[in-house]
Amino acid sequence: MPEQMIDLRGDCARCFGLCCVALPFTASADFARDKPAGTPCPNLRDDHRCGIHARLRDKGYTGCTVYDCFGAGQKVSQVTFGGRDWRDGPRADARRMFDVFPVVRQLHELLWYLTEALTLPAARPVHADLRRMLERTEALTRGTAEELAALDVPAHRQQVNVLLLRTSELVRAGLGGGSKKKNRRGADLMGARLKGADLRGASLRGAYLIAADLSGADLRGADLIGADLRDTDLTDADLTGAFFLTQPQLNAARGSAGTRLPESVTRPVHWTA
Repeated sequence: MPEQMIDLRGDCARCFGLCCVALPFTASADFARDKPAGTPCPNLRDDHRCGIHARLRDKGYTGCTVYDCFGAGQKVSQVTFGGRDWRDGPRADARRMFDVFPVVRQLHELLWYLTEALTLPAARPVHADLRRMLERTEALTRGTAEELAALDVPAHRQQVNVLLLRTSELVRAGLGGGSKKKNRRGADLMGARLKGADLRGASLRGAYLIAADLSGADLRGADLIGADLRDTDLTDADLTGAFFLTQPQLNAARGSAGTRLPESVTRPVHWTA
């Protein structure tokens, strides 16, 4: 993983278990039980670590193994709230922390995309604009709890997306990704049989690939931002150079030791278990 992206991964040792408290979940294939927002998960220990971390999938908490906060947990815990544990202060302070956490998580996801875009040589024509937007987004993450709670995240995301779209066009232009055939943005490909498909340079932005068969597919240089890869079969697929792919997306998919991945992500443990 590029060094500049390391801080955009969750560091549970520096967080007060915010994802295990602030976020709600519903009993489903992903979670063994219901939990309302602001209520600690029953598996959360006093040291803010998960009591069943090594057995989450076996215990019915697959959703927890997919999630990543992009480093927002430690930012809110150590920067926004200066290292103050939500358990030690007034309930109102805890609620503010829980409200701010999802906001910073969205901003950190944008930081992930902007940081990756700056590593792509083909996007050099917009590097200056990307760098300015990166600095602006980082500055927003360091606002006060009140400033973060009042932030219009969708409006900021739209501004960032203009640059990310231009980045995608520049990167895919040299990979045959400009053709209509390979523009599958927002496409419904749930359960699609795409085994061995040539998707080099394709735009799969926001595509629904739930339970699709992409085994052996060629996804080199594909734009995967926002693609839904839940239960997608990536066995032996080639994602070399695929960009805007996040760890949560990959964790939700199925793959193998033969799946080739970009440097920005790591191979999920459950793929080879």
